[in-house]
Amino acid sequence: MLFGYDYCMKFNKALKNISVYEAGKPIELVIKKYGIKSKDIIKLASNENPYKTNKKVQKAIKDSAINAYRYPDDSMSELKRLLAKKHNVAQENIIIGAGSDQIIFFAINAKCKEGSNILISKTTFAMYEIYAKQIGCNVIKTPSNEHKLDEFYEIYKKNLNTKNKIDIIFLCLPNNPLGECVGAKEVASFLDKIDDDTLVVLDLAYNDYATFKDAKKQIEPKKIIKKYNNVLSLNTFSKSYALGGMRVGYGISTKEIISSLYKIRPPFNITTLSLSSAICALKDKKFVQKSISKNFQQMKKYEKFANDNDISFINSYTNFIVFIFDSKNYKTQNIATFICQELLKKGIIIRDISYYKPNAIRITIGTKKQNKIVLKELKTLISTLS
Repeated sequence: MLFGYDYCMKFNKALKNISVYEAGKPIELVIKKYGIKSKDIIKLASNENPYKTNKKVQKAIKDSAINAYRYPDDSMSELKRLLAKKHNVAQENIIIGAGSDQIIFFAINAKCKEGSNILISKTTFAMYEIYAKQIGCNVIKTPSNEHKLDEFYEIYKKNLNTKNKIDIIFLCLPNNPLGECVGAKEVASFLDKIDDDTLVVLDLAYNDYATFKDAKKQIEPKKIIKKYNNVLSLNTFSKSYALGGMRVGYGISTKEIISSLYKIRPPFNITTLSLSSAICALKDKKFVQKSISKNFQQMKKYEKFANDNDISFINSYTNFIVFIFDSKNYKTQNIATFICQELLKKGIIIRDISYYKPNAIRITIGTKKQNKIVLKELKTLISTLS
C-alpha cells in the first residue's frame, strides 16, 4: 500500500515466458533432507570433474586469497597470453567470462534485440533460450532433439530473405544434455552456407572430451576464425580442468566480434581467485588428459551395464551418459523420476531429464569407486521395476 493505493510492481513482460534454469541438486540439500553424511554423498548430476581440483591449483587459490581485497587484473593478460599460446591465436581474439554462459549472454545482447530470431536444437543447453527470451528474442527449435545440421540449414534458408531472418545459431558440440556430437567436417560444410551477418556460436565446453574419443570431432578455433568472420567459439574451465566452482570461461573469435562483446562485458567480471586458478590449471596438461582418459575408461562400464540390462543409451562424447528406459517390461511409467528419487534417498544425485524423454536420466561419469556404488544401486532398483 502506497499513499492509500494498491501498489503492484511491474516487471519486464518477457520474463513471464522464461523458465528458471534448474541446476543439479546441491549436496547440502541432500544432507539436510535425508541426514546423510557429506562424505557418503555421490553427486553425479552437474557434469563436474570427479577427480577434483589438483593440488597445484588449490595452492594457487590459497596464495591469491591474500589479495582478495584488491580488484583482479581486469586485463587478464596472463590468462589471455596462455590461452593465445594454447590455441595459436592473438590475445585480441579472446574474451574471458564468468563461465562460458556469460559470453552467451554477451553474444545475444551484442547481436540481438527484441524480435530477433535465434536457432537452437530442440534439446540443448537451456541458457541459450533463457538469455534470448530475456530481451524478447524469438527462439526457433529444430524438430529433432539431437543436432541435425540439415534441419538447422533448412530453417535458416527458409527464413533467410524474410523478416524472420536468423540472427544467431547455437551449435553445442558435443551437445549438453544428450552427449551426441557432430563431426568437424560437417560443421565446416554447414558454416560454408551461412551468410556473414548471421552469428554462429560453437559451444565447445565438452569438445576436448569429444576430441579424445574421436579426432574427427575436434573443432580448432584458429582454423575457424581464419576462414569465417561470423563464428564465435566458446570454452570453459568448468569441466576437464575441474574448476566449476571458479566460474571461468572464454570465447575466441575475430577481433571485430570480440571488440563488440567487450562493450557488454562488465569490469572485473571474474574474481582474483578465479583468475589465479585458471592460469595455474592451464599449465597442467597432464591432469586434464588423465581426467579425460579415466572418464572414458569408466564410461565403458556404464555402456556394458546398459547393454546387459536392456537399457538404451546415447553414444556420449562427454563426461556424462544418458540412459533411456524404453523397455515395455517395467511396471511404472515414470521410471526416470522414480529412479532419481530412490537414488537420492541413498545419497546419489543424478539428473532426471524427463523433459527430453519421460524415461531418460543423465549420469555424470564418476570415479571408479562412485560408479561401482551407483551401478550396484541402479541394478537393485531395476530389478524391482521388472
